[in-house]
Amino acid sequence: MAAHQIEAGADALVMDARDHVATAIKDLQQGQKITYRVQDQVQEVELLDNVPFGHKIAIVTVPEGTDIRKYGEVIGRTTSEIKAGQHVHVHNVEGIRGRGDQAVKA
Repeated sequence: MAAHQIEAGADALVMDARDHVATAIKDLQQGQKITYRVQDQVQEVELLDNVPFGHKIAIVTVPEGTDIRKYGEVIGRTTSEIKAGQHVHVHNVEGIRGRGDQAVKA
């Protein structure tokens, strides 16, 4: 199976085996067990939070202060420990490249 194809029945996508997160391909509910594929293996995690379509879910527990990966790239740094199954967003990850919406305007 090619990396860009979506596996039937998957709830979230992981693009790189180094990723800490999966991306929800539909709205997901707290308590739901979701499936995602990492290379040849189908994995499962129980959600600790509601996760909207397009948002990230931790697939492993990530300690505070860790550079977090999505699509094989560092997307930010955790501001608190994030447990597997938690929603990953601006409330627990800060960008390390700066946020354009918070830029100081001259």
